[in-house]
Amino acid sequence: MSYQPEFKCMFNSLIFDADGVLMDSMPCHADAWVRTFSEVGIDIVRQDIYDIEGSNHVGVIKLIFKKAGLEADPEIIEKLRVRKRELFLKNKKIAPFDGMYDLLKTLKSHFHLAVVSGSDRPIVDSMINEFYPDIFEVTISGADVTNGKPHPEPYLKAMKILEVEKENCLVIENAPLGVDSAKNAGIHCVAVSTYVDTEKLKRADQIFQDHSQLLKFLADLEPLR
Repeated sequence: MSYQPEFKCMFNSLIFDADGVLMDSMPCHADAWVRTFSEVGIDIVRQDIYDIEGSNHVGVIKLIFKKAGLEADPEIIEKLRVRKRELFLKNKKIAPFDGMYDLLKTLKSHFHLAVVSGSDRPIVDSMINEFYPDIFEVTISGADVTNGKPHPEPYLKAMKILEVEKENCLVIENAPLGVDSAKNAGIHCVAVSTYVDTEKLKRADQIFQDHSQLLKFLADLEPLR
């Protein structure tokens, strides 16, 4: 387990990234993006997507196009967004991480719970409704913000809707851009190294190597009273 100094504060709100934290879903997302970009002549691999995970569809497309030395206009962005969502939902092979639902069901009695994802609203809703029904008070998708991760807007928006203060919030992430988003918003953040090396998550306040370590940490949290 990789740690920064342990927290000396308590929280009343836990804000979760979805893909890679709640759901083992990033391979499916990555495969959909690989296929989508290949159809416009851009060859990438899964790791290219893992490294920019957390960004919304606009951010993903612009970053991949930039890496290929190209520019993405609004028309191509919309075309690729629709195609990627179609491929993801058609070939959806995902599952929640073991133990997460039962733990969140318990935590719900003591904390405000929210989800902040870079994925499109239909994708986020399909995952949350199927695997985490009646758990979260607030769900923010990539389509609900003007600026996706690493911009602070997604987490600031969730915090505003929850009507909580940033010092009482904890973000749970697994992606470098997601960690940056939380820290840019001034919010405490822990990260689990699901698909990237821990070195890429070094801005997080605390880092876990796997979900078993993350679950133990969350189960031991003392709520703010």
